[in-house]
Amino acid sequence: MIYGEKKVDKPIRWAMVGGGKGGQIGYIHRSAALRDNNFQLVAGAFDIDPARGKDFGVNLHVDPERCYPNYETMFEEEAKRKDSIQAVSIATPNGTHFEITKAALHAGLHVVCEKPLCFTSKEAEELEILAKKKNRVVGVTYGYAGHQMIEQARQMIANGDLGEIRIVKMQFAHGFHSSAVEEGNASTKWRVDPKVAGPSYVLGDVGTHPLYLSEVMLPNLKIKKLMCSRQSFVESRAPLEDNAFTIMEYDNGAVGTVWSSCVNAGSMHGQTIRVIGSKASIEWWDEHPNQLRYEIQGKPAQVLDRGMDYLYPEALVDDRIGGGHPEGLFEGWSNLYARFALAMDAADRGETLENMWYPDIKAGVEGVRWVENCVRSADNGAVWVEYQ
Repeated sequence: MIYGEKKVDKPIRWAMVGGGKGGQIGYIHRSAALRDNNFQLVAGAFDIDPARGKDFGVNLHVDPERCYPNYETMFEEEAKRKDSIQAVSIATPNGTHFEITKAALHAGLHVVCEKPLCFTSKEAEELEILAKKKNRVVGVTYGYAGHQMIEQARQMIANGDLGEIRIVKMQFAHGFHSSAVEEGNASTKWRVDPKVAGPSYVLGDVGTHPLYLSEVMLPNLKIKKLMCSRQSFVESRAPLEDNAFTIMEYDNGAVGTVWSSCVNAGSMHGQTIRVIGSKASIEWWDEHPNQLRYEIQGKPAQVLDRGMDYLYPEALVDDRIGGGHPEGLFEGWSNLYARFALAMDAADRGETLENMWYPDIKAGVEGVRWVENCVRSADNGAVWVEYQ
């Protein structure tokens, strides 16, 4: 169980690019990073408007002199300080992620970046090579993976509780953009602009979340080929899709599907992952993240609850408040930020942590690669393509 005791010798001096007032994602980053005292927010370039960003930073108790007008100035000025930042989180629109991550790595900083990491596999691989060269940690915020029951699912599959894995059924299909809401909402408008959002909308924005959950639960399962069909039901979003169906074949003969959508009218999140084996199945739904449904063929269905002694020890490590009390997204993100801190601290000491997963640079690369392959399939008439 987590009691808030220190995991690193000293809090990591941390900054943010973006995440200013008006956007909920910045608050989630800060709440997660600061919860266990693994990070200390000491600087930031919080807003594209320098004055607004400085005012916001001061209201976060950041020194006014360390509230910078842009990330370039921040990296340059912080490098002159003895107490300079060690890590930065990037919470800006998609089209800026590559350049800011690259600049941060060149500045010798660890990075936590919103997904997608960038737009192309070539860019992603460039960042991966640079991170390795600089011995810096790059984390990607697939925040749902921090929920305790995801680790329970991983351990159940590894232990053979499900038998041979046959089918992985995934979806993230909400309904909040079932009409052209972007016409009156700036934070949504950029998501449907190819210049800012990249080659896809819902494939990259929501589809990569359950995809990464499958990678955590099934780390040895590799995609062999896929087929994707995508649609723009709100026509003004074309060429970007607001709905997509992807079918995948894995290297062990298993199959998988991902439904990515923002036009599932009436649905809140609709994010689920169901893993089906030869003996049993498990299913997790992010709107009820404290439970994992476990169905053994020929027996009554079970609902496993987080924090209970019958879970695998590896899952209980991420427990924060004991069984019966509900945990949510903030706890899940906090668990990931704790992992980021451990990885960053180890890298700074020239060490590598064994047997600890987190959404790292490889996860970021894989997310970009998956979207790229889906778009290639869809734009060629929803044909099967070898996974590249």
